[in-house]
Amino acid sequence: MELALEQKPEQRIHALELATAALLIEVSRADFEMDSQELKAVYDALGRQFSIPEQELQELVNLAHSEVEESISMHQFTALVNESYNYDQKLALIESMWQVAFADGELDKYEDHLIRRVADLIYVSHGDFIKRKLKAQSATASSTENGNNP
Repeated sequence: MELALEQKPEQRIHALELATAALLIEVSRADFEMDSQELKAVYDALGRQFSIPEQELQELVNLAHSEVEESISMHQFTALVNESYNYDQKLALIESMWQVAFADGELDKYEDHLIRRVADLIYVSHGDFIKRKLKAQSATASSTENGNNP
């Protein structure tokens, strides 16, 4: 992923979409199994955040998988988020990460650790980190109680 400062605006937007998708994919893989509910949560989160057609969304997720496979750290993703997102956008990202983690009905310690690490790297306060965790957990519980898949 090319440094964002050296990119044209449309390339920069794509790089940010890719970084966001990669962080969500990282969460879905953190427990060493990526199930369909987590993948659906990744697509839902990206669909809410970015206005891109379904075909491009599929391509974005596939590319994010490749980026995650090739990356040795999350720095390239979190640096771009820090550089481009305001605090509210960072909170939305953390909440989306929690939604992916809770999507399968179980929170794994590796998912928790990964989201905590990302929150620290993008300078989200611990209080906001916890609030977004509880909000995502509550939404997942409500969805399950109403008969929807988590």
